[in-house]
Amino acid sequence: MTEADLGPTDRAIVNAFQGGFPVTERPFEPAAAALRERGIDISADDLLTRIQSLDERGVLTRFGALINAEAIGGTATLVAMHAPPERYDEVAEQVNSFREVAHNYEREHPHLNMWFVVSVGDAARVEEVLAEIEAKTGQQTYNLPKQQEFRVEAKFLLSGPLSEGDVDLSHLGPDVTPTARTTLTPAERDLVVEIQGGLPITATPYADVAAAIGQDTEWVVSTIKRFNQEGKIRRVGVIPNHYKLGYTENGMTVWNVPDELLSEVGPAIASLDFVTHCYERPRHEGVWPYNFFAMTHGRTEEESQKHIGLVKERMSEFWDVGDDDWDTLFSSRILKKTGIRITERATANTE
Repeated sequence: MTEADLGPTDRAIVNAFQGGFPVTERPFEPAAAALRERGIDISADDLLTRIQSLDERGVLTRFGALINAEAIGGTATLVAMHAPPERYDEVAEQVNSFREVAHNYEREHPHLNMWFVVSVGDAARVEEVLAEIEAKTGQQTYNLPKQQEFRVEAKFLLSGPLSEGDVDLSHLGPDVTPTARTTLTPAERDLVVEIQGGLPITATPYADVAAAIGQDTEWVVSTIKRFNQEGKIRRVGVIPNHYKLGYTENGMTVWNVPDELLSEVGPAIASLDFVTHCYERPRHEGVWPYNFFAMTHGRTEEESQKHIGLVKERMSEFWDVGDDDWDTLFSSRILKKTGIRITERATANTE
């Protein structure tokens, strides 16, 4: 399936609601009204049915809240490793056997050809897990924790109606007051665990969540909206399966940005709409000279290369980028993708 297999109404839904879906007791009614105001003739029932169908067909990975695991508790880090070609599959199996490894990708690089994410409830466990992985595989790991985040907004927009993806109804619902509390209550933990895989695709998703965890619907609605404002939830809406939409090319561009320019370069690259993730990460002397990561996505190799060229153009506005100052690591194989163990991280951060 590609975006060409979707009709204009389905494209409009995917574009409109990759964020900003209403957090109200019956959210499909105001959501459908917002589409009608923008020329998409649709009822609340039809919108619900279409999102159910998109989910069943695999166009969506889920519908609901995209949880910011870092704000919920624990930590995650990106790790690079060299796996000898003759042992590659063996090493991959050994790395993947660790439950703390959430994602693992083979990437095109002459030395660091395996990239994985370690997710733990207790930050102190990171170094322990990496030592265990090194002992099991016989290969050195290179820890690349996020030092500064400039952008995390993996939206995949389609051609057709509402291609700007700017429908935001997150203001609807009860008035809430954000708190500065970083820990979770037991009830909040139960809510996070319940919604981490998505909301029920029903006319009353928040009421269904409330029934599942033994809480009032009003509490669920106000807590999800507060979490959204506090950053514990990045956004509420449809989460597309970008591979199904044809975004099969993802390039991890890495850059050796002069440290004194990072505060300017970061926001500039983050402003490019095709950059979905943008971070500062540490260098490793003699092995890894890059301190800036920008992930781009494209539907073809040509489109992906164009995006990378645009990143380089923007970079060149700040300093003279040499050939040795950057690289692109394309993913060639998904080795593991199991999620980042929200349950354990939320539980470890519960009062």
